[in-house]
Amino acid sequence: MKTTILIVLSLLLAGSLPADKPAPTAEPERPLTEDDHRHWSFRPLARPNFPAVKQSSAIANPIDRFILAKLEENGLTFAPEAGPRSLLRRLRFDLTGLPPTPEEIEAFLEDKSPEAYRRVVDRLLASPAYGERWAQHWLDVARFAESDGFEFDHERKEAWRYRDWVIKALNNDMPYDRFVQWQLAGDEIAPENEAARIATGFLVAGPDMIDINLATERRHEFLNKMTQAVGEVFLGLTLGCAQCHAHRTDPISIEDFYRFRAIFANTMADPKKSQQLPHLIKEPNASPPASFVMQRGDFRRPGAATGPAYLRITNPGEQTIPPAPEGATSSQRRAALAAWLTRPEHPLTPRVIVNRVWQHHFGRALAPTPNDLGHTGKPPSHPELLDWLATELPRQEWSLKAMHRLLVTSRTYRQASHGSGEAWSAALARDPKNTLLSRMSRRRLEGEAIRDSFLSAAGLLNSKAGGPSVRPPLPKEVTSTLLNKQWEVTGDASEHVRRSIYIFVRRNLRYPLFDVFDRPDTNASCPRRNKSITATQSLTLLNSEFSLKIAKALAERAASAGDATMQVEFLYLHLFGRPPTDREREVAATLLMDSPLPDLCLALLNTNEAIHVD
Repeated sequence: MKTTILIVLSLLLAGSLPADKPAPTAEPERPLTEDDHRHWSFRPLARPNFPAVKQSSAIANPIDRFILAKLEENGLTFAPEAGPRSLLRRLRFDLTGLPPTPEEIEAFLEDKSPEAYRRVVDRLLASPAYGERWAQHWLDVARFAESDGFEFDHERKEAWRYRDWVIKALNNDMPYDRFVQWQLAGDEIAPENEAARIATGFLVAGPDMIDINLATERRHEFLNKMTQAVGEVFLGLTLGCAQCHAHRTDPISIEDFYRFRAIFANTMADPKKSQQLPHLIKEPNASPPASFVMQRGDFRRPGAATGPAYLRITNPGEQTIPPAPEGATSSQRRAALAAWLTRPEHPLTPRVIVNRVWQHHFGRALAPTPNDLGHTGKPPSHPELLDWLATELPRQEWSLKAMHRLLVTSRTYRQASHGSGEAWSAALARDPKNTLLSRMSRRRLEGEAIRDSFLSAAGLLNSKAGGPSVRPPLPKEVTSTLLNKQWEVTGDASEHVRRSIYIFVRRNLRYPLFDVFDRPDTNASCPRRNKSITATQSLTLLNSEFSLKIAKALAERAASAGDATMQVEFLYLHLFGRPPTDREREVAATLLMDSPLPDLCLALLNTNEAIHVD
């Protein structure tokens, strides 16, 4: 009896037995209504007028008009401008993920020119460290990892090439429209360009269960996840909710989902068991396989045949996807999608990316659910500003660096994050969550920026760029849980201290320091990282081999600065970008009377200021 049950279960799992009930009859697709189009994110993009403000002298650029108008409505105004040290540190971390050097700080303090700040902005945007910083934000949403995930988590030997492409594209200020186009269809748009082909690694960046029994099931799951990722990353819509039934809240039907998925139908044939997918996309020919609406999302229940189409709610002009031209070597469907997505008037694509950029500069997106601009997401705090930025991006020739420059040179960005007095108390009372941006929000650094800043302060950071990923040593308590050869430490020790963006990303194992500081799960697109406060964070910074190594190296650098007083000055300048206060000098001197210099270094590494930016 038990044997019979096991056989039946195995056959059902393999998909070899028919379902016990016939597939339900599909309901007619609901037509779109005027109400569907009234939702803020589906409305056509329009250039809003600037609001009137009372304190026009406080305006540095157009962004400030929208922010100040809302503040004045609530009886508030901008907070005082942050001090030059705080401002430089903020700017340096935001644009490069690294702290300012003492030489940079001194040069900025001495430059009294009105253009001093803008010159720093331009220099940091031109730094190779800019691309390394902002690539990580993109890789979070792209689901990037260098292994397949699931039980065996096989490595993807060439995955790092996509990471390097993102870094170079950002450093070269590739226009965002082309940045999108190449990731969706670089092989179709520029087939002779190797970089364009590597860019399509975006589509295969997600997890893949290569040992699944049925090739058709594996293909179905992978295409669904690919479609879902494109929807979330570029459109800011949770398309995956419609793969089994009509979306519960957004005007996206199951037919919409599978029509959209059909755009990618030719990107992969039925993959062979245990054989990994390539690290980039190459369609086999110009004739895609037939596509169907999978009833209830079940790969064994194909319903009505369907062709490729854009989402109805974002396609009021009812543009269609043309067949591949004669002589084409691919379907050209993705190239058509890429062109459609990057039209300047597209209601979602520009809104989505400027919303993401805003989030990483201010700690909170204007629309605070960046992967979900639909009905279940939260509406923008400043809708007119979001639309103005979305229309400004094409006017700036889709330059992301131009948008960064616009944001960080605003009076809004240059506000202090702490203060005192009646105005400050009023801001805290009337804008407790800083939704109105009555001040700058204090932010904790991500694990990667914490590691990089510590290495930089200790004089250990290796600035080598690009190439295969690095595997620094892991604690024994971690390596003891791994399968054989899952983390073979890189032989060259100098590689162990490269920037965190170059550390190998295994889907089933997050680097310990990054893990405790909320590195996201790479199985899904992460629009915004958690900011937890846990005991393991403090314990890691206090007791890990990495922290002890940094404290020792930092102490060796500080020792060469002179006597104990000079050593304390050195540490505060390199870690916090400022001199110590009298009280801090007193406490540090007392500690040095009873403890060695590395202990003071370790204590300073464990302060809030070491891992936060004002």
